Amino acid sequence: MLGRRVPWGLQTAEVVRALGRVLRRGLVAWLIVLCLLAFYWPRLPLASWGDPFLASKSNLRWWIAATMLAIGSLLPQSAWLDVVRRWPSVLFGTAIQYATMPLLAYVVGRGLAMGGPLLIGVLMVGCVPGAMASNVCTLLAKGHVSYSVSLTTSATLLSPLVVPAAMLLTVGRVAHFPVLGTGIELLLTVVLPVALGSLLAHASTSWRRLAELLGDLVANTTILWIIAVVTGINRDRIGEVTPPLAVALLAINLGGYLAGWWAGRAVGLPEPMRRALTLEVGMQNAGLGTVLTLQLFPDMPQAAIPCACYTFLCMFTGILLAGYWGGGMFGEKVSPASTET
Repeated sequence: MLGRRVPWGLQTAEVVRALGRVLRRGLVAWLIVLCLLAFYWPRLPLASWGDPFLASKSNLRWWIAATMLAIGSLLPQSAWLDVVRRWPSVLFGTAIQYATMPLLAYVVGRGLAMGGPLLIGVLMVGCVPGAMASNVCTLLAKGHVSYSVSLTTSATLLSPLVVPAAMLLTVGRVAHFPVLGTGIELLLTVVLPVALGSLLAHASTSWRRLAELLGDLVANTTILWIIAVVTGINRDRIGEVTPPLAVALLAINLGGYLAGWWAGRAVGLPEPMRRALTLEVGMQNAGLGTVLTLQLFPDMPQAAIPCACYTFLCMFTGILLAGYWGGGMFGEKVSPASTET
């Protein structure tokens, strides 16, 4: 009936879904807006109320934990089984990522004669696992979505072991850091929240529904906020984003895409799986890298600048690549099932 009122709960749910769509479709634009706000905050009238970006610095580990909890809650119920079921291809893809990206970062950073905190940041970009944003880009690219999710899940689960080892071989050559402490930090802020979120979603229908409503919005908002906080912390150092740094990050990103594509082709992966592997390797979880860098090197906040910049860069190039593969700037809307092989 035309005069029937829509229940308040349904209205709220529709508003939340609409906000999530607006945020997701304009993620790069929102990233730019929020970073500009963080950069110019001291010059705005609202600055008299305090600086929310600097105030959030000490809570960044909880922001990343919230992100991973939301991501874990959104994992398909088949995600864990898929990792086991197709373990050879998943292990192969994960090995390509963890072997290629740290090596690329080290070669590029040293090749461009970078040093100090910025070199540490560049190396951190290469050492972190893949980003969940690659799963969305794989969908837009008409790639193999469940393979993409399996790769991200595998890299996340292995991160407490592999990331400290990769850092020891790269970052450890230019700066001291606690190897064991890094593994424990990743276990507490990445693996456990993902596992807890997945467990809650599988055990509770109410949690699953709440995650489907809020998870995407929470995950994207927290990542955007983390990068904005890094921008705010480094307002006086943004000028250090020099052309060599931009070239280094772009080389790592494009090199990752090429490594993923040609590695998949070398072992005969079908094209949808090659697209998933390409995006997974090139799109690093630089938001996690940002938080980890600030935790490990608190006296060098500028070391987080490369990670923050890489978040924007890999989102931008990933969307462009997915749009190209998907047949349009933002791709055609397809269901995950239609991309399975």
